[in-house]
Amino acid sequence: MSDERQPDTPAEDAPDKPDQNRSAGPEDRKGRDDRARDDDGKADGGSGKDDDAEDEAAERQRERERELERASGRIKEYTRDPLAEEQSEDAPTDLAAAARTRRATRTLFDVGRDLTSFDRSYIGSAIVGDINLHMDARRSGAGMRSGPVPDEELRRLRRVHVEPEGYLRLRNTLRARRLLVLGAAPGTGRTSTALSLLDEVTTASANGAAPEPGAGSRVRRVDPDGGVRRLAESLGHSHDDGEQTQSGTGYLLELSLTRPGALPPAEMDLDELAAALDRRDAYAVVVVTVGSAANALLAGRYGMLCPPAPTQELLRTRLLERMERHAAAAPDGGPAPAELLARGEELWAREEVKGVVGLKDLRPAEAGLLASLLAGHVLGDLSYEELLAGCRSLAASQVQEWFAGVDRALTARPADGSGAGHPDTATLFHPVAFRIALAVLGGASHSAVAAAAYLLTWELSVQCDPDNTPARPLFCDDPEADLALSRAEVTDGRVEVAGGEVPARLIWYRGTALPSAVLTELWDRHFPVRAPVVRWLRLLADDPRSQVWMRAAVAAGELCVRDFDYGYTELVRPLAEAATPRRRIFAATTLDQSAGHDSHRGTVHRLVGDWSRNGTKALRWTAAMALGYGNSAASMDDTLDGLARIGVRDDGDQLAVASFNVVRLLALPDADQVLKRIAEWTHHKREAYQDLGLVTTVRLSLTTVDEVLTEDPDAPLADRGDWPLPLALAATRPELVGPMADLMWTALNTARARDVAMDALERLLRSSVRKDGTEWTRPGLAELLPELATEDHDQRRLDWLLRHMMNDPENPLPDARARDLWWLAVTPRRPDRRERTRRERTREEDRHG
Repeated sequence: MSDERQPDTPAEDAPDKPDQNRSAGPEDRKGRDDRARDDDGKADGGSGKDDDAEDEAAERQRERERELERASGRIKEYTRDPLAEEQSEDAPTDLAAAARTRRATRTLFDVGRDLTSFDRSYIGSAIVGDINLHMDARRSGAGMRSGPVPDEELRRLRRVHVEPEGYLRLRNTLRARRLLVLGAAPGTGRTSTALSLLDEVTTASANGAAPEPGAGSRVRRVDPDGGVRRLAESLGHSHDDGEQTQSGTGYLLELSLTRPGALPPAEMDLDELAAALDRRDAYAVVVVTVGSAANALLAGRYGMLCPPAPTQELLRTRLLERMERHAAAAPDGGPAPAELLARGEELWAREEVKGVVGLKDLRPAEAGLLASLLAGHVLGDLSYEELLAGCRSLAASQVQEWFAGVDRALTARPADGSGAGHPDTATLFHPVAFRIALAVLGGASHSAVAAAAYLLTWELSVQCDPDNTPARPLFCDDPEADLALSRAEVTDGRVEVAGGEVPARLIWYRGTALPSAVLTELWDRHFPVRAPVVRWLRLLADDPRSQVWMRAAVAAGELCVRDFDYGYTELVRPLAEAATPRRRIFAATTLDQSAGHDSHRGTVHRLVGDWSRNGTKALRWTAAMALGYGNSAASMDDTLDGLARIGVRDDGDQLAVASFNVVRLLALPDADQVLKRIAEWTHHKREAYQDLGLVTTVRLSLTTVDEVLTEDPDAPLADRGDWPLPLALAATRPELVGPMADLMWTALNTARARDVAMDALERLLRSSVRKDGTEWTRPGLAELLPELATEDHDQRRLDWLLRHMMNDPENPLPDARARDLWWLAVTPRRPDRRERTRRERTREEDRHG
């Protein structure tokens, strides 16, 4: 293009070029067609004087033009969005957002911690050397209803208790008010903190005197059945064991507000108890579980939250206790406790050990168990494999506690047959439904997980109690309690809405092992819950948000690995034959996730191969989407064979979805093999294969990286998500430039594909610079354009297209940018580039008209 553009120069005029031997004008397509018609007329009509012969030739030419127009329209139709084939109320699925969601979700179920490798054969209870491994240590005090706390327990508590953040404030509040309502999630050390507070405020040393020997009775547990009112009445009376109430006594009362008919104590009852405690110079801590039932208590004057103890300090204290115990029992000359402690901490610092534990925060019982395991390996009593197996059991033990006997209260009907004391199913099932929803949708927005949890709550309630319609309270939600009870956290992030990103609060488990542990517990140990969960997953498959349905599809694949027969029958096959594209993609994603496991890869390969050969139209469509992931066939050749079978069958009825999934394979390492196969298709003797090759080539230019990148988020293409795929490949994999340019050249020189190929090339050219003027895909164009403009004919076509873009009345291309693109194309190629002459190849426009 000349540096000085002439305003009145028509768009068809050729640009100036430093090479003076270059032709002055482009070869206009209309002119070529006219010359072709003249040549045909002369060939058919001889001298041209016979009117009948001329009319017959003209009619044949018009028929050829109509056929070419039909073929061009067919190619254009094949390049449409394959997900928009059904015109319905549902909008086409955003595959770019879905691919990004899948990449983020698969990290939750990686190879090292997937459901297949998850170890359920953990140690229940054992004594190794002098170390007692007790897996259910968090429930060790569950059977103690009332009575004095032994002196030994208090002494050990003083030695190993780790103060949580804000402990001093808790102690000062208890001393000032005599009564403290302490709220926390079960297992977080709330009872230990309560006992430690009572031990401190009731000890005689607080008033400057020495503690009395054998004064363990000054801290007592209280039977929760009587509640706050009964404790207030009992002050001043003898205990059940006949012992008189002493001044300066501390009382621990653990209330369960989730039992049927349980009501939280009123504020006046707490005031009465505080007054009675003050008269007796006594103290009391009431421990409650955070949640909607305890909100009023914790918001009152006596309520405070109990934060968990810091993990690192908790583990170090437990580990030191065990090392000191070993050193005291070992003969002289053994390693010092400090040396053993350093070895244990070094072992804990290993990424492999932390990875199999998979918990961000350790609770006291978990820290005690982990300390026992680390000490056992340091002291030579446990092998490294036994250490890892025990570490895996931590998350499994937590999840088993979450789900054990959740609906036992529903099965325990009153003896008189009345409904008195019957718990509300929605309130009962909401915590477990939230944990399941979080395992499936971890990383989605908090609102999406909460909404999915309520859908599952309904399904669980109806399954368990079909005669009663579950109620959904509207103003009793407690998001903070959901987080605490599910060991979850909320972080600031962004989600995609209608193609754009908006701020959102994202929710995750505080531990990478918990999602797999929840799904494993659910599927392996609670068979009746499968039916409502399957119904729930089908509902999620219809959710228009990719952050929901794609995460659910990945989780469904992990569930299928646990029991493929059940998952295939209830989930995969029904969704694979569904009418909507999103449900079929759900089934394809589920199969691909299952194929990621060695145990199921062969099964998925046979299934998808059978669908591609003998399946119904819907099953072939689903098979094409599964093959596009690159894991549903034994090799890349088998994958491409399957897509070709689907694409050419029934006159190309499913060529659109087949070509789209061939393009998806170009994001994989075997892209060179895929390009070679596309080239073979374009030169195939059958027109159906030619169409498949041409459509795939054009679709390659219309596809962005984000739409096809489904694997490693750290891949070279990942930071070019909004780039057109061919330009991203050209910038990152120069060896693919030649094959891609050959394919695009063929499409540009094939009559029936020329128009859509030119439109695709225009899109590539316009992507060189962003709207704000910053560089975008120019490096990729610098690699690709010279390979597309190696001959005068190619350069004239590019010149015509650039001038056409410059004269576009709606979106004119700036002159400077057009000149820049021109010089990118005609700059002499680097010496290391391969030399070839395309004229030596059979031109598609000559072969196919």
